Amino acid sequence: MTADAAANLSGQEKTPAVPTTMRAWSQSSYGGPEAVQSGELPVPTPGSGEVLLQVRATALNSADVRVMRGEPLLLRAAFGVRRPRQSVRGHDVAATIIRLGAGVTEFRVGDEVVGEINGGGLAEYATAPTSRLVHRLAPLDPAIAAALPMAGGTAWQALDLAAVAEGQRVLVIGASGGVGTMAVQLATLRGAEVWALCGQRSRALVESIGAQRTYDYRQVQPGDPELSVEETGGGFDSVIDIAGTAPLRQLRALVRSGGSVVLVSGEGNRVLGPIGRLLAASVLSIGSKRRFRALAAVAKPPILNQLVALAADGTLVPVIERTWSLAQADAALTHVDAGRTLGKVIVTAARASQSAHPPH
Repeated sequence: MTADAAANLSGQEKTPAVPTTMRAWSQSSYGGPEAVQSGELPVPTPGSGEVLLQVRATALNSADVRVMRGEPLLLRAAFGVRRPRQSVRGHDVAATIIRLGAGVTEFRVGDEVVGEINGGGLAEYATAPTSRLVHRLAPLDPAIAAALPMAGGTAWQALDLAAVAEGQRVLVIGASGGVGTMAVQLATLRGAEVWALCGQRSRALVESIGAQRTYDYRQVQPGDPELSVEETGGGFDSVIDIAGTAPLRQLRALVRSGGSVVLVSGEGNRVLGPIGRLLAASVLSIGSKRRFRALAAVAKPPILNQLVALAADGTLVPVIERTWSLAQADAALTHVDAGRTLGKVIVTAARASQSAHPPH
């Protein structure tokens, strides 16, 4: 018997009993939250290089809503033409490994993990490739851990793309959502001076997590005097645009020579989404010393490991607006679909409803 086989056999011998069916929220067609229904599904079987997870907490993202609705339509080429190939939403999970697939040696049954998986989090069980998982450190609550992967990873990669460093001045547009609150904290941890655009109700919170100046986006826009070159002392070193609605020329005017605007997302039509905006940004960058950089964030476990370490020691505190039970996942999806989430929304394996989670 090979060492791999022995390790897997050892793990399987300690595997707790797993039912054949599970509670899950799934959809058989694209649509709004009403398309996602609660029911019983077969417990999935992990393939080679995968593990079976007992889900403890799932964080919902705007990406879950886009896949749920199948919009922009261009997404359907990757996720399913008529319906989502993965019928269960939920990419960010904190979970316990309860079964090992063939060839898995880096994890053991009983390990607590966190990761950005290929969907399936709004269920009692899910499978995931081990390449997407990292260990969850013991001090870190599962709900906090689940808030880290996609939002934290996107914010981290945006700051890397902008080369944000100590002493720089950074503007975060859309600072009160999941990615925005992470970007504010992580930029502050890098020693940058952070300014932010967010909703009026969020300003105090965004300031409490590190922003030195905040503005209500309904009152102040990128082209207004409050954000002028004169007011900012020569312009921002970088702008992290998460909202994706401001005119590109106004965004470019905010940064100093050699600076950059990172486009994390963008508005667009129902068919192509932000593709037109990104192409226009590329054209405007030609020959310019103020460049647009489009972010295509992907799951990066080494970054997630660092996020987990920061959160475990309290250096990074994800903002969690509210926690729902799995039985109320439809309400959580409806809330995220409305587009006014403050920080993160979490769905836990608990059956009882929970009140609003402390913001940070």
